[in-house]
Amino acid sequence: MGSRASRRWIVWAWGAWLLVLAPFAWATPDISSLHAQFQLPDDRVDYADAKLVVDRIIDPSTDIAGVRRQLNQWEHAVRGNVPANPTARQVLDALLKTLYVSGEWNQAKPFTYDLSDPLGKNQKNKQLATYLATRKGNCVSMPILFAILSQRLGLPIALATAPNHVLVKFADDTQQVWLNVEATAGGFKYDSNYQRETGISEAALDSGLYLRPLLPHEGVGVIASSLMEHYGAKKDGDAVMAVADLALAANSKDSVAMIWKANAYYLQTQQRFTSRYPNAADVPPALHDEYRRLTRENLTWYAKAEQLGWVQRTPEQDASYLQSIQREKARRGQ
Repeated sequence: MGSRASRRWIVWAWGAWLLVLAPFAWATPDISSLHAQFQLPDDRVDYADAKLVVDRIIDPSTDIAGVRRQLNQWEHAVRGNVPANPTARQVLDALLKTLYVSGEWNQAKPFTYDLSDPLGKNQKNKQLATYLATRKGNCVSMPILFAILSQRLGLPIALATAPNHVLVKFADDTQQVWLNVEATAGGFKYDSNYQRETGISEAALDSGLYLRPLLPHEGVGVIASSLMEHYGAKKDGDAVMAVADLALAANSKDSVAMIWKANAYYLQTQQRFTSRYPNAADVPPALHDEYRRLTRENLTWYAKAEQLGWVQRTPEQDASYLQSIQREKARRGQ
């Protein structure tokens, strides 16, 4: 556990960290369209709809109709690789082939991991339109597109998370197991691989914090993580709080939303107090209770996440990850 000062602000960008803040004041944005997505029953949740709602809030110029046309085209391409009378596993294999194996079905340009932005610092790269246009993605855009197309194909899948990572789980009826689809590489991974590579503790597994197949409405919270990051980058604590609360209402064990909620309290402290009273001793007595409440809640939400098994990522882990990216670049000759 770090010191109080170091624990007050952590940006969850699936690998990126931000340590410098400045006070800003913002009007609470309209997220009613996102709220409506969270209110849908599980059998009506559409991952494409949810993702496009989030992307459009972030970027109002998003070409929704254009993205939907591309999704239709990719669904058609996958169905062209599906054999007659297929099993669910054969449909899954056709989806993997269509996206990740070079061929006429993808114009010899398969989808690949974007090694130029390994820490996910460019928020635009998480948008579906960008991923479809460049075919270079990350551990947010890649699994979400895979889940969208899987849902359109009628596959039994669920989104799931690991520390700073999103994956897709496929319910394999023949083996009666969940298979982990690693959408950043177009293959499969065991739970044990994620435990080893991302440092998942037994406590985090036992609590259901990570690697649990999420219900569709919980998956909407995963999709909304990009919006929390967006508002965090704008230093808009109230907006971060609003989105985090929606995600936590859907899934009380959403570690990303828990950390963003902690961040939101810190941002609110910056906006309401630090920007006006740089010296805490200058805070008027009438405001002491509110100042203490925000500070206390900031630390409380970190503690709640830790109780479920969340652990703050270390600089050493980031360095090791970046070294693996350099090795992969060398392997690809980049």
